[in-house]
This record gives sequence, structure tokens and C-alpha cells, in this order.
Amino acid sequence: VQLVESGGGLVQPGGSLTLSCTTSGGTFSQYNIGWFRQAPGKEREFVGVISANGDTAFGATPGSTAPVKGRFTISRDNAKNTAYLQMNNMNPEDTAVYHCNADMKGPYGNTWLRGRYWGQGTQVTVSS
Repeated sequence: VQLVESGGGLVQPGGSLTLSCTTSGGTFSQYNIGWFRQAPGKEREFVGVISANGDTAFGATPGSTAPVKGRFTISRDNAKNTAYLQMNNMNPEDTAVYHCNADMKGPYGNTWLRGRYWGQGTQVTVSS
């Protein structure tokens, strides 16, 4: 299974950006697809997930003062084997490399386990 993220770039504070995660191989419609991000010098953190049946959940992102829930939306198009991360009202703390992750397991309470497949990531920079 291969995952390719796209849509990253430079955006001003308060702006919006939509990332895409397109997969090949495997059975996309059966995968829970997650989004993670990693800022320089920080650990990779869980942003959110969309389950195979379309339910979404978002991470607490403790390293950020602005929760992603309410600002970010995750969706999927099974016909295109693609998941999306729409980010609104962005701030500099959202600057990171964003990765998608396929075949996440869960939920177990509020916990999701990382899946087997990762994309290479796409850089998102929020700056004026």
C-alpha cells in the first residue's frame, strides 16, 4: 500500500489549506485513515482520523494552544481512494510536516493505534 500526500505549502495566519492523501494498493474503503503532523524538534502527533464508515475523531494536540477540533475537517472519497484534511483558521503552531496513515486501529475508548502504512509527508508552513 502506498500513500501520497499533497496540497502542502505556505499559508498566512488565519488562512486555509486542504491536504490530500491518495492511496494505491490495498482496499482503501476498508481503512481507517489518520493524519499526523511533526514539527521540527517535536514528536509526531496525532491530528485526527476518519474511520472506514466515515466517523471522525481528533487528537488533543497538547503542543498547540489552538485545538484542531473545530478548525480541521477530515473527509474521504472512496471512489478516488483519497482522504482529505481541510484546515481552517490556521496559525503558526500548525506548521509541520503532515503525514497520512492508513489502517489505523480503533477506537479503544478515545485511543487510536497507528496503522501500518505511511505517506512521505507534505510540508505546511503558516507564516506572514
